[in-house]
Amino acid sequence: MPARLSPPAPVVPSRLKRQFSAHLLAWKTAHGRSDLPWQNLRDPYRVWLSEIMLQQTQVSTVRDYYQRFLQRFPTVHDLAAAPLDEVLGLWSGLGYYSRARNLHRCAQQVVHDLGNFPRSARQLQTLPGIGASTAAAIASFCFEERAAIFDGNVQRVVARLLAFQDDLARAPAQRQLLQAAEQLLPAADCMPAYSQAIMDLGATVCLPRQPRCGFCPVQHLCDAQRRGEPESYPLRSRALKRSSQRLWLLWLARPDGSVWLERRPERGVWGGLHCLPVYDSFEQLQAVVPEAARARMTEEPAFMHALTHRDLHLHPVRVWASARLAPVLTAGQWWPEDALSGLGLPAPVRRLLQETTA
Repeated sequence: MPARLSPPAPVVPSRLKRQFSAHLLAWKTAHGRSDLPWQNLRDPYRVWLSEIMLQQTQVSTVRDYYQRFLQRFPTVHDLAAAPLDEVLGLWSGLGYYSRARNLHRCAQQVVHDLGNFPRSARQLQTLPGIGASTAAAIASFCFEERAAIFDGNVQRVVARLLAFQDDLARAPAQRQLLQAAEQLLPAADCMPAYSQAIMDLGATVCLPRQPRCGFCPVQHLCDAQRRGEPESYPLRSRALKRSSQRLWLLWLARPDGSVWLERRPERGVWGGLHCLPVYDSFEQLQAVVPEAARARMTEEPAFMHALTHRDLHLHPVRVWASARLAPVLTAGQWWPEDALSGLGLPAPVRRLLQETTA
């Protein structure tokens, strides 16, 4: 059978291109966001840092992390020279820790191999952790390249504008909508303002639920609004279901306040972080504790930690350890209490240890 060809991307009329960007740019001047610390920048390091942090993370959460990172690592050279543990420590609580590891690797590659950030989206995508949308953001904001940011906010705006009916859970539909978004791009010298404007529109007006169409500068151009069903777009059939998982944490503690920590595998929950040893059941945990120490085991209150698509039900089990207990574990080491603040720890583990010493 011949291969199925993907249907072509919608052809955006020239009139719509001109009017959309013109109305959007005028709206940004009067109503766009202006209080975000990473706005109106041409420094690729700061734009890149903000874009990586904002992946899967709310603006309100990123603000403080972004400022702390820049205080400690004001340039890409500072970040490249830092130990990974320090980077992970500052990242603790933002989640998706592969972002922090890629951030560190990318900084080192930029400094040691390239000398500076590439100026094109195509070249930027060759760096660790930089996908197409992040590359487009850096290239459009910093170097005025006509490259389309394509995060969830932009996808929603463009899909509603065109009443795009294909399922964005399918890769061909994603490519078609991206091609339509590229047709809407204005002249290169307008790209920094346009990129910020379309993201602002999606974040503050063209909301996933209950969009504020009455405040939208392009509502008269919007096919979804004309059809009276803006919330029906974009279509995305494959919804991620929440799951839950129970984990037991072996909390080995010494009277001097030191605790035993292992580094987690890079893949999986809390990848690359230092952590209390993790087990899938109480029986697995108990099996590594010598018989003589089991009398000193205490099951602490369980608590829940929410990830983006999974609820972790955590069961800490504290064991007051003697000097001879740790060798039954094959990985990890004792960490003194005053060293914990500088380590990359999972947020719930850090809170657990802090509440004990408070």
